[in-house]
Amino acid sequence: MTERAPAPDGRGNEHLDRLVRRVQAEARVPAVSAALHRADRPLWSRTVGETGTDSPLGAGTQFRIGSITKTFTAVLVLQCRDDGLLDLDDPVGRHLDLPAHGELTVRRLLSHTGGLQREPFGDVWDSLRAPDDDQLVAELDRAERVLPTGRRFHYSNLGVAVLGQLVARLRGGSWAQALTERILTPLGLTDTTVTPRPTAATGFLVDAYSDEAHPEPPTDFGAVGPAAQLWSTATDMARWAAFLADPAALDPAGAVLAPATLDEMRWPLTTTDETLWGAGFGLGLILIPQGERVMHVGHDGAMPGFLAGAYGRRGGDGTPGAMGAAVLGSSGTATELFDLSHRLLAAAVEHDPAEIEPWRPGAPAPAALRGALGRWWGEGSEYVFSWHDGTLRARGVGDPTGRPPAIFTPLPDQPDVFRVVSGREVGELLRLTRDEAGAVVRMHWATYRFTRHQETFDRYDFRAGS
Repeated sequence: MTERAPAPDGRGNEHLDRLVRRVQAEARVPAVSAALHRADRPLWSRTVGETGTDSPLGAGTQFRIGSITKTFTAVLVLQCRDDGLLDLDDPVGRHLDLPAHGELTVRRLLSHTGGLQREPFGDVWDSLRAPDDDQLVAELDRAERVLPTGRRFHYSNLGVAVLGQLVARLRGGSWAQALTERILTPLGLTDTTVTPRPTAATGFLVDAYSDEAHPEPPTDFGAVGPAAQLWSTATDMARWAAFLADPAALDPAGAVLAPATLDEMRWPLTTTDETLWGAGFGLGLILIPQGERVMHVGHDGAMPGFLAGAYGRRGGDGTPGAMGAAVLGSSGTATELFDLSHRLLAAAVEHDPAEIEPWRPGAPAPAALRGALGRWWGEGSEYVFSWHDGTLRARGVGDPTGRPPAIFTPLPDQPDVFRVVSGREVGELLRLTRDEAGAVVRMHWATYRFTRHQETFDRYDFRAGS
């Protein structure tokens, strides 16, 4: 058995090492590779086990990442949207000549709410023969709509495969070409490939009642590749997860995708279970709340002989920028691997939180806005308007500490009208009303009246008694 020591960073990562070693031993995984990316520390990685080949296990060993592939396909689709090639509410049949299901929208397919059956027509997991591009499209009329569109979440590899066809058509090449040119190369994900390298790990099924590990047959997913085809390393996938959580840190020019578009992808469109709201799904991304306004965003993956997880962490005290973790394993049954990336993220923040940045004095608020700062009342509740980091902000007096403020930006041609760009009532307007001397005496936020003192809706002022 070989083990790769963590990258020297002067801090020690024994807690992370131990988590990986314990899962490898207790879940009986032939090989595990884990990595943690964060903007404020050197890359950490750990491998434990053996590849099942003549090649030694190391940080550069590839594993099958399965459905983490879907996150790449989703980004490719959103790139097409941002380039004006499609609208998310377009029927997919507007761009592809399909014999059936062309009325399903791009958004429904991305969020797995289209109701399309899980796999392509036929017993693909029995035969291990995936359709090629022509066959996938030709047999769509034999695939079922198993649920009404929009009824609920229903995971569909077939739906993502159709989106891969969409990307290829709109980009004038193959899905794999678009992937390499538009994501892998710009982000430097040089160890992520469509086909495995000779040094890739072997995937195994470990016997439930003995220590025998039998290799699973290699599979090529053909036209369903956009849903599950890729091979990668834990270090590449930790970087990818960090990008999904904090794209501006890894792609400051927005060459791959604008941060606002990643915000859109991360917004939950559905829950995966109607009674246990433990996970949601956005546009191609799994969203797992961790409490205290912390969200892990990414995807899990499973293919014969392999399980994987890659998640980025957003929010919460102590979370650094560009934080992502990935865990790749060569067992098809060790589901403990799925939880390990989340545990690594939480442990890293607990034992080595981001540094607390000192407060420094800043520029004063613009003279025209100083009269708007301070306490205001709206809908019977008290709010504080303030100026921080060059923006007008507002928080409810009773808001939890971790709840982000509403942030306003002025309209370019109306200095006393602002748009909420994040936080409460995002997208709505704030309008200031001034008296003859220019003092701000009232505000209207999302049309609700805000005053300096608590008033009823018919303007009864408790302080004045009238």
